[in-house]
Amino acid sequence: MSIKIYHNPRCSKSRKTLELLEQAGVTPTIVEYLKSPPDAATTLRNAALIGVSVAELLRRGEDEFRQAQDLPDLDDDAALAAWLEQHPKVIERPIVVDEDGKRAVVGRPPENVLELVGQ
Repeated sequence: MSIKIYHNPRCSKSRKTLELLEQAGVTPTIVEYLKSPPDAATTLRNAALIGVSVAELLRRGEDEFRQAQDLPDLDDDAALAAWLEQHPKVIERPIVVDEDGKRAVVGRPPENVLELVGQ
């Protein structure tokens, strides 16, 4: 099983999701997305694996989102994914991807991750 978590260590939900993965015996690849933002193609793929539009991966309460002057049309997934590459703080967290099963979930609540690891 190849699991990747787009993680923010300062976020309690992200830390709890990582803890649940580890308790299930999974050692995920950890991507600290604020330091290494996913490129637009990765964001598009993650949204598709989750089954949502890119707009549904936005943290709309973030100041960076609310004050954005360069925000593209929220219906334009490609443009929005490219924008998120430059504004990773606005990406919902954590996103957990099962690379083998080609599935993904948002760890809100953290227990969502259990469906990826068969628990």
